[in-house]
Parts: sequence; structure tokens; C-alpha cells
Amino acid sequence: MGTRMRLSSDDITARFVLFPALIVTLVFVYGFILFTVYLSFTGSTILPRFDWIGSRNYVRLFQLDNWYLALKNMGIFFVLYIGISTVLGLFLAILIDLNRLGEKLFRPIFLYPMAISFIVTGTAWKWFLDPGIGLEKIMHLWGFTNFTFNWIKSNDMAIYTVVIAAVWQVSGFVMVIFLSGLRAIDHGTIESAVVDGAGVGQLYARIVIPQLTGSFLSVFVILGHMAIKSYDLVIALTGGGPGRATELPSTFMYSYSFTRNEMGIGAASAVVMLIMIAVIIVPYIRSQVKEL
Repeated sequence: MGTRMRLSSDDITARFVLFPALIVTLVFVYGFILFTVYLSFTGSTILPRFDWIGSRNYVRLFQLDNWYLALKNMGIFFVLYIGISTVLGLFLAILIDLNRLGEKLFRPIFLYPMAISFIVTGTAWKWFLDPGIGLEKIMHLWGFTNFTFNWIKSNDMAIYTVVIAAVWQVSGFVMVIFLSGLRAIDHGTIESAVVDGAGVGQLYARIVIPQLTGSFLSVFVILGHMAIKSYDLVIALTGGGPGRATELPSTFMYSYSFTRNEMGIGAASAVVMLIMIAVIIVPYIRSQVKEL
């Protein structure tokens, strides 16, 4: 037992190197999470206060129409963002796997948007979708004077422009996840199905795609938490507008914490977002730990 517990010099060096990072993570990540939770039960306004008021901030939060609008927009964004990105990413992965698209050429092209920050993506799509200088203007210059595409200025359609920009950015990343899953499938099963006369459609629908459960779960977890905490893309693309048409919980939290000077409400909304993310991530982590 004593031999097992003895640490080598490499073990000690590794612990010594990792210790500062551990302390920083505990203080500046988990410490501030706990501090935010505490603030959500206080009467904090423009600055943190420490007068305990119980659950009043949460009660008031769920009485605000702006919060319900933010949740509604997040629901639309969450479903479309994850759904379209998953379908498109899987489709691209299958095309590359079938050698219908040159992998060496197209994989970097599809992955490139993920290397761009959401601020840059939002700004670029803002220019492209602006009726005065973007797609609509270009189509008019080409002679299609009846063409209109002013979603970014519409209260009802603006949230869908956020979906378009977000899907454009992550579809290539989703493609890589599915491509990795496709490459990990046992080819013996596929070859047996081909010998039995299965067509390409049947092969993927009945054999290949059902074996991508892990890839689907990974995509859902990654995109799910990204959807909940999306902020910079919305700010760069629409600024939360027009009006509050693209308000999300993240923009709501920032607005109430630092613009409206109601830090207690902002902290409460942040805690609700944290719970949403935990609902997605914690079951995934538990499932992965059980497999070890």
C-alpha cells in the first residue's frame, strides 16, 4: 500500500503546475457562480448589496413580460438552431462519407465559420441581411426590383435571422462530429447489409444513423448549452431588436444587471439559465461517467 501511495517527482511536478489553475478555476468560475446565486437573493441594484430578501427576485422575474418574451424567443431559437444544424451537419457528413464531396476541399470550408467569433459572424450577417446594403439591395441592382427580404427589420421574423447566422456558423462543426461517428461504425455490419441487397437509403436509415446515438447526444449537449447562453451573436446581429423581438435570457440578464441597474433580477435570471444548462449537461456527464 505504501508503494502505491508514493508519488514520483513527475507526479509532484504535475500537481504543482496544475494547482494554480485549479485555484483560479475554483475562485473565478465556481466562486463567482456561488456569488451570483447569493446576489439573486439580495436587493442588489446598481451595485451588489447583501440584504437578504429571499425569493422576491425570482417571483418578480416570472412576473415580467420581458422575461417570458425572452423565454419564448429562446424556445424558437433552441429548437430551430439545434434541429436545422443537426440535419444539415448530418447531411454534409453523409455526403463526404459517400465521397460525393471532396473531403480535403470541403471539410475546411465548412469548418471555417466555426473559427470566426460570433461577433464577426453577427456583424457580417447584419450587413448581408440589411435591406439597405445587403441581399435585398443587391437583388434590386440586378433588376429584381420586387424582391424583398427585410426579416432583420421585422418584429415577427427577426429571431429567424439569428437562427440563420447561428446555423451557418456551427453546421460544419456538427458535420465533423457526425463524420467522426460515421468513421467509427463497424464496416462489417455495413458490408453484410450491402450483400443482403440494402440500398444506400435503407443502409443509412436502418443501420448507420441508429448507430450515431452518441454523436446525436454530443451535438444536442454542445448546441443546447450554446443556445441558452447565446449573447454576442444576438448583440452583433440585432442588438436584441427591433424593439425586443430578439431578446434572449442572456441579453435580458445583461440588460437588467448593467443597464436597468436591477442586479438582483439579473442574477436571478442568470441562475435560471444555469439551471437550464445543468438540466442538459448533468445527465450527459453522468451517462459518460457510468461508461468509464
